[in-house]
Amino acid sequence: MVVKKFVSAVVLSIALTSAALAQSPTLIKQFNAWGAYSYDGPEGKICYVLSIPTRMEPGNVNHGDIFFLISRRSGQDVTYEPQAMMGYPLKESSKVTVTVDGRSFVLFTQDEWAWVENIAEEPALVNAMRAGSSMTVKATSRRGTNTNYIYSLTGVTAALTEIQNCR
Repeated sequence: MVVKKFVSAVVLSIALTSAALAQSPTLIKQFNAWGAYSYDGPEGKICYVLSIPTRMEPGNVNHGDIFFLISRRSGQDVTYEPQAMMGYPLKESSKVTVTVDGRSFVLFTQDEWAWVENIAEEPALVNAMRAGSSMTVKATSRRGTNTNYIYSLTGVTAALTEIQNCR
């Protein structure tokens, strides 16, 4: 299951990178802290919601571009796929912890990306985000720096509804 998830994550990462080079994503609509976006990938349209942290710790380091996104690909049996994108390489074999209203989810890492370790927990994370007000993402950089990101969840439900029928 983890191997299947890893392969899926690598494929999505390559697809996102390839599509980003080929064309820029289009903002569908902004919903408070979350934006809904789409672009045409090699295998169909990919839609996603994305937000940036409202607070980054520690304050004395260069975090780079940090995002949390939830993607949805048309024509595939993938519902919503949450993932974190860091602006720096993550510590090898480390885990990222996402906490929403006291409930924690573990993400596995690859380079600058992190995906839900147990694919069966993806819907639970998305549902927690829909019901929550804030989310914390904790990670460790390849240099060993412990980082902490706070996200507002205001607008995530409306943004997810906007991409629900991604085609």
